Amino acid sequence: MPDISVFSIQAYQELGDRVCQLGQWQRGQVQVEHFPDGERYQRLLTPIVGRRVVLVGGTSDDRCTLELFDLANQLANEAHSLTLVIPYFGYSTMERSVQPGEIVTAKVRARLLSAIPQADMGNHLVFVDLHSPGIPHYLEGGCRHVHLYAKEVVKGMCRGLCGDDFVLASTDSGRAAWVESLANEMHVGMSFVFKQRFSGAETKVKAVQAMVEGRKVIIYDDMIRTGGSLLSAAKAYLDSGALEVHAVASHGIFPGEALSKIQNSGLVRSLAVTDSHPRALELQNDYLKVHTIAPLLVEHLQQCIK
Repeated sequence: MPDISVFSIQAYQELGDRVCQLGQWQRGQVQVEHFPDGERYQRLLTPIVGRRVVLVGGTSDDRCTLELFDLANQLANEAHSLTLVIPYFGYSTMERSVQPGEIVTAKVRARLLSAIPQADMGNHLVFVDLHSPGIPHYLEGGCRHVHLYAKEVVKGMCRGLCGDDFVLASTDSGRAAWVESLANEMHVGMSFVFKQRFSGAETKVKAVQAMVEGRKVIIYDDMIRTGGSLLSAAKAYLDSGALEVHAVASHGIFPGEALSKIQNSGLVRSLAVTDSHPRALELQNDYLKVHTIAPLLVEHLQQCIK
């Protein structure tokens, strides 16, 4: 196994630690200081010249994005190779313009990552359960990339909530194909709803393709943000006779009081998400179960870093 050092931005220290421990790799240390004017100082404390380096950090907000970009630039200057593990890619729903003058922020973020200098043996970007699978194609300059699917983690979350007796459901028909594929692999039934979106936080269910009467339902979505779509779908399934509703997601963002809103609604009995977003680890409790994607990441890294 080659010499590998694992670094992470501050918001992803816990996931970075898990990756490092599972892979039995060296933990890279960074001195970070914050100044009163909001500027940030970073200094590598672990020598990495000639080593293969993994940097774990999502673009979960603008501060994390710039911290990742700054750190990656210095790592690329010294490392033999650089692998950026991006568990959560922010602005993934802004992957195209709908109205004139709209900024395609997902494309802009991809260009920023493309501007990181190439290490001696190149850079490799690893994404996990992207909302829009086409986003990596916005990368420029020949950046190598891979899109990992956390399917096995999602299966484990579902079985942890309801065993093997449930209906796998989606929040809208747009995710139906993915949910159908997963349901077939797990040998469970599936269902979905049709919805109409009025704003970024407001949706209304128009119809239900329901096979849920008297059954436990697990709603799967790639991400849960404010929970508006989730609660609308949960109510629709309960109104159609579902015994109870649970939810799983690859990415749990939960801004503000979103988690409290979901929990207090009484519509969703329990939640499970991965640790791809730091907010999930911050909020985890008896209601919100957080499952790590570290084994998924380590398995890939062991195969691709030679």
